[in-house]
Amino acid sequence: MTHDIADQIVGVTPALDALRRRRPVTREQLQASFDALFHPVSDEHVSQAERELIAAFATRLAGSSDATGTFYADRALAADPRRAAVVLAEAAEAAVEGPFGAYTEAGLQQENTDGERYTPSDAAAQALGDRLAAALAHTHLLVFRPREASGSDISRLLEAGWSADGIITLSQLVSFLAFQQRVITGLRTLAAAGFATTAAVTPEEEAA
Repeated sequence: MTHDIADQIVGVTPALDALRRRRPVTREQLQASFDALFHPVSDEHVSQAERELIAAFATRLAGSSDATGTFYADRALAADPRRAAVVLAEAAEAAVEGPFGAYTEAGLQQENTDGERYTPSDAAAQALGDRLAAALAHTHLLVFRPREASGSDISRLLEAGWSADGIITLSQLVSFLAFQQRVITGLRTLAAAGFATTAAVTPEEEAA
């Protein structure tokens, strides 16, 4: 079994493996980021269960049929089944087509779009606790309304019990998941289209 998480989620084929070998540094860094975030040296500021639950929420916002979302949902259910059920239900309710937000730069206001501003339901907040509920609201903000993130949003996390280091990790986690999800979606699209390549990897591509 592969130990590369992207390969595992995609169900890598020889053709896709050859494609990924054209960008070995990108492949290695994607896996290294996963390892750093989900097998951290310390989980003092963000527990392992919180990482899994936030990942399940962030990726399931793309819908229940998304392969990455299914992968993290399974991990969350294994780590904390009670809270994972609540998180997945909240993700299903909060999934929308985005992104949204308002530009502050002059001349870009015509590109402003409005959309859902998510906050966990009262029942969900009670089941999850203030800390995780605040993290889910912030995750939805970063996924769908990133241009609106502000100091007041950080203050809400601090008030809910998040440390500065924890907030940084939360932001890194959401950013990584968005990138990983795009990579996996692209690879699965190529696989579904019957993509194949027999091109050899050149030394220049190996060094890229």
